[in-house]
Amino acid sequence: MDNLLLGFQTALTWQNLLFCLIGVSIGMLVGVLPGLAPSAGTAILLPLTFSMEATPAIIMLSGIYYGAMYGGTITSILLNLPGEAASAITCLDGHPMAQQGRAGAALGIAGIGSFIGGTVSIIGLSFIGPAVAHQALKFGPPEYFALMVLGMTLVVGLMGKSVLRGLMSALIGLNLALIGMDPVSGIIRFDFDITKLNNGLDFVPIVMGLFGISDILLSLESTVIFDKIPVIKGFLPRRDEWIPSLKAIIRGTGIGFFIGLIPGTNSIIPTIISYSVEKKVAKDSSRFGKGAIEGVAGPETANNAFCGAALIPLFTLGIPTSPVIAILLGAFIMHGLAPGPQLFVQNPEFVWGVIASMFVGNLILLFMNLPMAGYWAKIMLIPFKLLFPIVLAVTTVGAYSVSNSLFDIGVMIVFGVIGYLFKKVDLPVAPLILTFVLGEIMESALLQSLVIFKGDFAAIVMRPISGTLLGLAVVVLVASIYSSVRNKRGALESDVEM
Repeated sequence: MDNLLLGFQTALTWQNLLFCLIGVSIGMLVGVLPGLAPSAGTAILLPLTFSMEATPAIIMLSGIYYGAMYGGTITSILLNLPGEAASAITCLDGHPMAQQGRAGAALGIAGIGSFIGGTVSIIGLSFIGPAVAHQALKFGPPEYFALMVLGMTLVVGLMGKSVLRGLMSALIGLNLALIGMDPVSGIIRFDFDITKLNNGLDFVPIVMGLFGISDILLSLESTVIFDKIPVIKGFLPRRDEWIPSLKAIIRGTGIGFFIGLIPGTNSIIPTIISYSVEKKVAKDSSRFGKGAIEGVAGPETANNAFCGAALIPLFTLGIPTSPVIAILLGAFIMHGLAPGPQLFVQNPEFVWGVIASMFVGNLILLFMNLPMAGYWAKIMLIPFKLLFPIVLAVTTVGAYSVSNSLFDIGVMIVFGVIGYLFKKVDLPVAPLILTFVLGEIMESALLQSLVIFKGDFAAIVMRPISGTLLGLAVVVLVASIYSSVRNKRGALESDVEM
């Protein structure tokens, strides 16, 4: 509690409050716009934090992350168009409620559930985070190497429809991480005689291309036009809907928090599970898909509970659990901070300041999401042909500002095309960026371990913690491959039967 009070002293300074407000406002905007995912919005605005101190920079980027989850709800309910993927489930019952003239009630319960889920998950981060970090202080280079391997395996196994495609994407990311100077010998690798590559590829233009440019290119294929926003009135549910809604919120909070702790998952998974649970426990499941308020309350709560829980592996172990968290990890490193157990010891004011700012941000979002929902939705009326050139211009300037180099703009464009092609052929982008971020850390931990054990890799496997983590990585990978093969076989059999 003393640490949390220290965090509020940091978060409630006028500078950090301002950047928290800016972050959640931009996040709402990103969530409302159907062409930009939270990862794209965070990546595009990453260069803005270069000249900032670490605490306000991470507070703003975190605000974009969880603010986008709120924003996506508005268009899902009012226009049947999810601003980001996690809000797609909300369309099933949220939009039918809007068609019945109950858009206000749907937005209201979504906002209340989002606030409760987000707040409870941040409380969990406050109490669970330090305990996990304390245990992780026992980790040495072998344990960190094994932990990174397990994190990458979970990502590959759980992201995407195919383990093989996930492995392909992950290996590309690892190879990109090898470009530049060897961390031990100092030898320049894979630079192709391009001086700009001597220090490796910069993280910022890569993520801006893979997420920002690729999302813009995909959105340009859409020709959806909106000219009318439904009337919004009455933000509270009916009296008989409060108890079912609160029960759905409680279940959604638990589901979202638990799923958020697992590396390799994303916010879509808890929303689907929450919706399925609500449908199964309901006395009349036929209401779902026709405007059941529990179908809005549960998934929206799970969505935001996931966000806070997903930060626990990042803060305590330095493992990103999703693309947005990977971008946050890159921002940590960019500002000279190393996420992991030492972060709580060496930078307590920063850690607790960011955590406390999330309490404040969730409170701001509650007010922004309810009375101002109609104004946010009107952003959808801006023609895409005017909006996306502006986003593209901001992205280009941001890429150039990394090192005032046209080379970085070229890197961004190349990876924008790569990200676009990945999404067109259904190759997951997340494993690539996660392994690119973790690759250098994992390589350093492996080389340090081999120096300690004089080149004996078996000694790493024989250590209790690192051996257990590597064993779990093998089990996860084998289980993922088996599950993928079984699913394909089942699909083939069903095709044959048809």
